[in-house]
Amino acid sequence: MEDFKHYTVMKNEAVDALNCKNGLVYVDCTLGGGGHSELILKRIQPDGRLIAFDVDEDAIRASKERLKDYKNLTIVKDSYTNIKNVLHELGIQKITGGVLFDLGASYHQLTKGERGFSFSKDAPLDMRFNQDAEFSAYDVVNTYPEQELVHIFSEYGEERFSKRIAKKIVEVRKSQKIATTKDLADLIVNCTPHIKTSIHPATRVFQAIRIEVNHELTNVKNTLNDVLDLLEIGAIISVISFHSLEDRIVKHLFKYHSEKCHCAKNQMICTCPPPKLELINKKPLTASEQEIRENPPSRSAKLRIARCIN
Repeated sequence: MEDFKHYTVMKNEAVDALNCKNGLVYVDCTLGGGGHSELILKRIQPDGRLIAFDVDEDAIRASKERLKDYKNLTIVKDSYTNIKNVLHELGIQKITGGVLFDLGASYHQLTKGERGFSFSKDAPLDMRFNQDAEFSAYDVVNTYPEQELVHIFSEYGEERFSKRIAKKIVEVRKSQKIATTKDLADLIVNCTPHIKTSIHPATRVFQAIRIEVNHELTNVKNTLNDVLDLLEIGAIISVISFHSLEDRIVKHLFKYHSEKCHCAKNQMICTCPPPKLELINKKPLTASEQEIRENPPSRSAKLRIARCIN
């Protein structure tokens, strides 16, 4: 696909972390443009196997073309949240090599105007990763109660003017639907104080709505727990996140499953099972200065890595 633009963030770091070996099973939970998958495939020849997930038809079409010469690849048009069922159907009991998550929206999704992720191009309010899904940003903006809007803007967008924006949305939609990205962005600009900053006033609200539409945080938390049951001892889990809410989930889950004891302080004898994970990096890795120059959004990427030990 000529119009499919995708920048693979922290490609070498994320794949190096997997310590790829011939003959093992690997999973790329977020195929995207296929950059991570291609590097994994190059390193697991001739007998390794890669299962790659994506719900975005544009991404799948582009990646199928890019990776057409690799025979040991299975691309699955499904959400990574169904990883347990999909691997079972494929006859795979365990992920023996490793699994990679590259969370959030892709460059292509954010910049392709008609997908409705960006306020920089006027388009229908959409923001669905999976274009087969019925629920979209339009539904959030035009049907959610005011208090629910305040909650998601505050929680997922860390937006300081959540109440003001939610109130204005509810007021405006009584007389006319808020149907496009421009409608929403203009509303936010007009109802919030003008503050000198390089960040557009609509940035946090758009992020919050995208997270809500795609259930991003819930999906990450649930799937990471599912993946822990699928990892063979020695297998690696490598996760790239792009904002503090995602990173916090990954950090806490890795920390919890790498600790030896969770007993109450007054409990005399520990009854905890052995830890499941060993942290490879206690602090997240970040993109290089060169990569940030080439692709500024990568400045917010954080990579956490752990190994299954039980």
